[in-house]
Amino acid sequence: MYQNNSEGQALDEAMLVQKAIGHDANAFGRLYDMHVDRVYRHIYYRVGNGADAEDLTQQVFLNAWQAIGRYKKMASPFIAWLMTISHNLVVDFYRAKKDKSYLEAEALADDSSLSPERTAEASFEQQRLRRAILQLGGDEQQVVILRFMEGFEFAEIASVLKKKEGNVRVILHRALVKLRNTLEKERKQN
Repeated sequence: MYQNNSEGQALDEAMLVQKAIGHDANAFGRLYDMHVDRVYRHIYYRVGNGADAEDLTQQVFLNAWQAIGRYKKMASPFIAWLMTISHNLVVDFYRAKKDKSYLEAEALADDSSLSPERTAEASFEQQRLRRAILQLGGDEQQVVILRFMEGFEFAEIASVLKKKEGNVRVILHRALVKLRNTLEKERKQN
C-alpha cells in the first residue's frame, strides 16, 4: 500500500509521541527537532526579539516534556498542542513585562539579495504589518499568525484555540477587516 510523505510523517510523529509519553527522551528529542523551528518562528513573530524568542521556545519544550503525559492525540495535533503552550507563555511573558514596547520591535528582512533600498523598504513594510497585527485582540492576532505565518488549516487553529471552525473563520474575517482599516489609516496619515 502506498503512503504519501505527510501520512508517513504523521505516523512517525504519532509513534514518537507515544514513546515520549512513556518518558523516552530520545523520541521527545526527535519531536523537538521536528517542531522547534516552527515554534520559534511563531514566538519570534509575537515578541520580536531573538533572545526572548529562544528562551520562550526552550520553555515551550520544557513545559511540553513535563506535561507530555497529559497530551491527548484526539484532542489536537501535537504541533497545535505546542502552539497552545507557546501562546500561553507569550501571554505570561507580556503580563510580566507589563509594557507595549514590543510594538516597536524591529523585524528585519531576511533576503540579502535585495538592494539596500529594497531591503529597507521591505523591512519598513514588515514592521508596519507586524505593528498592525500586534494591535489586534488576542484571538484575532493568534488566528492571523497561525493561518498566514504558520500555514495552519482552520481545523488546526480551532483545535489550538478550543473554538469551532466556523468561529475561527469569523475571527479571521474580522481581523483582516481591522488590519486593512489600520493599514489604510496609517497610509493616509503618511
